[in-house]
Amino acid sequence: MLAAMGAARPSQAADPIRIGELNSYKSQPAFLGPYRQGMQLAVDEINAAGGIDGRPLELISRDDGGNPGDAVRVAEELVTRERVDVLAGTFLSHVGLAVAGYAGKRKVFFLAAEPLTDKITWSDGNRYTFRLRASTYMQVAMLMPEAVAAKRKRWALVYPNYEYGQSAAETFKKLLKQAQPDVEFVAEQATPLGKLDAGPVVQAIADARPDAVFNVLFGPDLARFVREIDNRGALKDAFVVSLLSGEPEYLDPLKGEAPAGWVVTGYPWYAIDIPAHKAFLDAYRKAYDDYPRLGSVVGYATIKSLAAGIAKAGSTDPEKLVEAFEGLEVVGPFGPFTYRASDHQATMGAFVGTLGVKDGGGVMLDPKYVDGLSVLPSDAEVKALRPASD
Repeated sequence: MLAAMGAARPSQAADPIRIGELNSYKSQPAFLGPYRQGMQLAVDEINAAGGIDGRPLELISRDDGGNPGDAVRVAEELVTRERVDVLAGTFLSHVGLAVAGYAGKRKVFFLAAEPLTDKITWSDGNRYTFRLRASTYMQVAMLMPEAVAAKRKRWALVYPNYEYGQSAAETFKKLLKQAQPDVEFVAEQATPLGKLDAGPVVQAIADARPDAVFNVLFGPDLARFVREIDNRGALKDAFVVSLLSGEPEYLDPLKGEAPAGWVVTGYPWYAIDIPAHKAFLDAYRKAYDDYPRLGSVVGYATIKSLAAGIAKAGSTDPEKLVEAFEGLEVVGPFGPFTYRASDHQATMGAFVGTLGVKDGGGVMLDPKYVDGLSVLPSDAEVKALRPASD
């Protein structure tokens, strides 16, 4: 029914391609403000070059309320009322899963831009959903060499208590235990998203006397956690690996309080020597008189991916788009990447480095780009992870 809607629309060169985008703009502004700008930059570039086969892109964005129920309702409104050709976006993992489930049932093409949960492409994966960002599993695997090399035995974990944090903690424990069988997990703090009570959490971790910590907190929760560690003089000798903490959205607000020595995934925009990134950086600065955040990269690459897929398919028909996206090659700000046919996961990677303080602000030192393909299971392994009916 919905697929037919797009097909029934008159084929006119001037008809816009309508991208229905939904996200948690009100609850996650630090990431999604720059994300929106990255999307708009890509739309402007594509339309200035003539659109796709003469058809301009039209971006229709809505707030998803930061919860699954509202997100599904918004997705339905975008498809039925706004008559969008594709869906894209979402930030929080449980919200992304809800929209992916909707897309699978209604046979609407959905590009999940930011949610990191592995379920989107593996256990809950479906034919109509693809994902751009490096997943939870991928980013944990990127940190694993440093975690193993540290040779620490007593680990504590702290993470937000929802799908993303839970899966990150489970993946970390699984991978580290495989690499270091004698490891002990001596403390585990699962905290309410956005409502961290830092004092008791830091004290509970310190009381367990870990010699290493795996952190999954981000945003204001991360800032509270870091500042409470400093206030208490806690965990001074602990080795810390941390997801996302090198992203400017979360690192920049800490300024000189950035936790030096933490090994993190992130986005060192100031230290990337990739021609595609230089072009993106120059264009972003010209458009917004500001430096990009990781959200900017994700938004930009989302639109570029959709444009490449639609151009390859020669259509916005969901079935043709799925076929086009399986194996689709895209050039983003980090260079070329591919959407795998086996699990619909993009191979766009991330940067790993060590935090330091320079000129009064936090930076990633000696950042290294890790290609996403290098930390993904093989196509054969994916068969056991995806639904049999997919």
